[in-house]
Amino acid sequence: MGTVMSMYNANWPPKAKWSTDDIPDLSGKVIIVTGGSSGIGKETVKALLSKHAKVYIASHGKERANAAIQELKAATNNEAHFLSMDLASLSSVKAAAKAFQQLESKLDVLINNAGVMIPDPKAITAEGYDLQFGVNVVGHFYFTQLLIPQLTAAGSSRIVNLSSHGHILVDGINWDTVKDGPARQKAKPLDLYNQSKFANVVLACEFARRYGDKGIFSTSVHPGLIVTNLGRTMSQTVVKVVGYLSYNAAQGALTPLWAATSPETASANGEYLIPWARFGKAHPNTSNPEVASELWNWLEQQTRDIQ
Repeated sequence: MGTVMSMYNANWPPKAKWSTDDIPDLSGKVIIVTGGSSGIGKETVKALLSKHAKVYIASHGKERANAAIQELKAATNNEAHFLSMDLASLSSVKAAAKAFQQLESKLDVLINNAGVMIPDPKAITAEGYDLQFGVNVVGHFYFTQLLIPQLTAAGSSRIVNLSSHGHILVDGINWDTVKDGPARQKAKPLDLYNQSKFANVVLACEFARRYGDKGIFSTSVHPGLIVTNLGRTMSQTVVKVVGYLSYNAAQGALTPLWAATSPETASANGEYLIPWARFGKAHPNTSNPEVASELWNWLEQQTRDIQ
């Protein structure tokens, strides 16, 4: 399938055959949704709460998270829990994982939903990474790695990594651009975003390979062409144009929820999922073992001695 047809198939899908009504009862399940206080994340939390899961919203904005928690409680009669975490600071990520581990002995589902798209070109993380790569990739990798013991303890658990079909527009990672410097400053912001989403798919495959035998199943998900708070740093002109062609956040939550809860995806280890609740095809380079090894080794080095 050519790039144009692939993008069309992923972004303007046929009518969904699966809905949130198909989510089984989730009583006793413990779930974390990063970035769960707005957009796709909030709609994801809403659906999970309505099926009686115990849900943690991992977010750096306490005020917004608490407002979302109250709104969702009114809508579902169930209350989510706030977990303070700034993905742009690895120290904050470590503290969040430690806080969760003091509260829960297991984690059934981790939905790595939070993300940054086309921010101010000068924006970097506390450790000096490009903000998109730092939040979308480095922070989520570190958080996931720290929670492997809790995911293992669940017996059968899932990691859902939100990506974007825009990842097919790049062939790999330009390592000169992942940290601040001349190459990153010259790079197109959309290319930096797409390479971060490429890395998300690579990591989903690699988590599947490394931890599948421990009962941890990992997928990557393109939620669809959705205008949400992810575009908070984009120009309003771009947001308005894309808005005419896009879907709402509740629709964007559908495929991540399918990945997180459906019996059909329970053993879909390493799969790439597209709207609405379908199996898709990722860029072939995302399943290349050499690409995965290079990324994994680099990430392990970056997160080795975080205080």
